[in-house]
Amino acid sequence: MALKVASRATVPPFIVMDVMRAANAREMAGKDVLHLEVGQPGSGAPAAVREAARRALDEQRLGYTDALGLPALRQAIAKHYQDDYGQAVDAERVVVTTGSSGAFVLSFLSCFDAGDRVAQAAPGYPAYRNILSALGVEAVDIPVGPDSHFQPTPALLDQVDNLDGLILASPGNPTGSMIDRDRFAELVAYCAERDIRLISDEIYHGITYEQRAETVLAFTDDALVINSFSKYFAMTGWRLGWMVMPSDMLRAVECLAQNLFISPPALSQYAGIHAFDAQEELQANVARYARNRQVLLDGLPKAGFTQLAPSDGAFYVYADISALTDDSPAFCRRMLDETGVAATPGTDFDPARGHRFIRFSYAGTTEDMTAAMAALARVGSNGIR
Repeated sequence: MALKVASRATVPPFIVMDVMRAANAREMAGKDVLHLEVGQPGSGAPAAVREAARRALDEQRLGYTDALGLPALRQAIAKHYQDDYGQAVDAERVVVTTGSSGAFVLSFLSCFDAGDRVAQAAPGYPAYRNILSALGVEAVDIPVGPDSHFQPTPALLDQVDNLDGLILASPGNPTGSMIDRDRFAELVAYCAERDIRLISDEIYHGITYEQRAETVLAFTDDALVINSFSKYFAMTGWRLGWMVMPSDMLRAVECLAQNLFISPPALSQYAGIHAFDAQEELQANVARYARNRQVLLDGLPKAGFTQLAPSDGAFYVYADISALTDDSPAFCRRMLDETGVAATPGTDFDPARGHRFIRFSYAGTTEDMTAAMAALARVGSNGIR
């Protein structure tokens, strides 16, 4: 008789990782691949971060740190909010985490009980839904689209009952869409009036094009902010993130962090202190993303992908391919086989409607983006069979 496997472990896969595995297998077979599937900066960590890591290896013991993170890093993050947003944040409210993934686990555990209902936009980041499900919390998808700029609205939230939480992401993944200041204020007020705990995923802040992203801290101290060094700061593999917490939740989060993680990676923390000193290098990355974005916005329609979500920020274009297929996973497999272009099926982000969408990431090199658009144009979306 087989031993039990907990039902909470049977969450869906993170499909983009499956796509990346298939793309890597193609490369191992000696075939070309143009990686537009993974939301990972094409550049490495900034020079100042790498140099700080080398110094830390020589000078620091690199043992456990405080569960909430190195005081110097927490202070640097608090200063970032003053410098970049004009928001005074007490460093005591900053919690350093093992990537934003660790922040999601800590925030969901500290905010919600099993059986609570938490809303998120669909399409949206799949790990929200899957982590909530593993914790016994009900993830409530709010279908969004062009009419709402691919973001939740009070009117859409009114269509569901008994919400305990709401996750917002601006810029969002997979669409790159953003919430403007007036809409953000409306959503904050909506949650406050109904005792809905608001969690703001701000991990793509800094990677925007026509307008700056708003932080929820401009409107309330009762929401939780989640951010990461993985995207704008290009430290994906260093597994370092942070939260800004309401003061009355800090002890609960500290106890959870002590038991679940002990502390975030020490080497990454010492290096991350200096990420805020690398603005010139980081802004050069954003300039490259902007060029890549334009390459895709120009090239995808020429290849037959004409219905695109607004790519206000992050480094994604979300394409409606319902005129071409109702099976985006199979379409992505064929596209990889026939053109060498790897992209992610929308089923990762929207279980109900994602079979009609795919996501392209433009986080890589401009040369790869140009080559990918040329490869798709040669075949044409109608030619992918």
